[in-house]
Amino acid sequence: MNTGDYLLKPEGRVVMISGANRGIGRAIAGRLAEEGYRLSLGVRDQAQIEKVNGEFEGKEVLVHQWEAKEPTTSVEWAEATVSRYGRIDAVVSNAGLINSFDLESDDESGLDEMWEVNTKGPLRLVRAAWPYLKQAGSGRVIGIVSLSGLRVRSASMGGYAMSKHAAEAFLHAVRYSGWESGIRTTAICPGYVATDMTAGVATPPKEEMVQPQAVAHLVAMVLSLPNPSSVVTLPINCLLESSC
Repeated sequence: MNTGDYLLKPEGRVVMISGANRGIGRAIAGRLAEEGYRLSLGVRDQAQIEKVNGEFEGKEVLVHQWEAKEPTTSVEWAEATVSRYGRIDAVVSNAGLINSFDLESDDESGLDEMWEVNTKGPLRLVRAAWPYLKQAGSGRVIGIVSLSGLRVRSASMGGYAMSKHAAEAFLHAVRYSGWESGIRTTAICPGYVATDMTAGVATPPKEEMVQPQAVAHLVAMVLSLPNPSSVVTLPINCLLESSC
């Protein structure tokens, strides 16, 4: 038997990726397109749809508007994906944001927004795709969670960590809910990644951060694993930490 015979093949499989127009999401989309997956890419800004379509010209790619804070857009995107391809095999929940949150402040708006985008956004998207993931028999849900879903490094990042810990917990709940239907979940938890989200970070420098392509490589690897090879959490770090 060839070493790759047991792996799931990309041909025919449909993957939804949120936040696919830039950063980690764009790297994941590019990698999976090269491997032959059929892609459905969610972008927040309607104006980005034409741009992203142009970047993937010649590939089997659907680009659709998606807003994490608007539940109806998850349903609309999932329905458009099934209308185009007839199935959904995987969801890569990548979109997220960081707001500073001060415990001593009465202003919870930043925390509320992170809860909406980082935690409820994935919930709404997976729920919309759920019937089709169950039908697939080897459905996959991958969350780009962040190391902040596994530990807390500072007070200012506490609110972000709260939302990401909840996102990690959500993926565990999905794993239990979908196990008998062949659904497997993985939380990929990178630290500093060289994207525009870390543009204001001086240490470590960009060249020493995790590259988006490395995260994309892990996503491709997890998507290829068969049902008996479940990987629950994958931390990836550019710094030496005691627990990650």
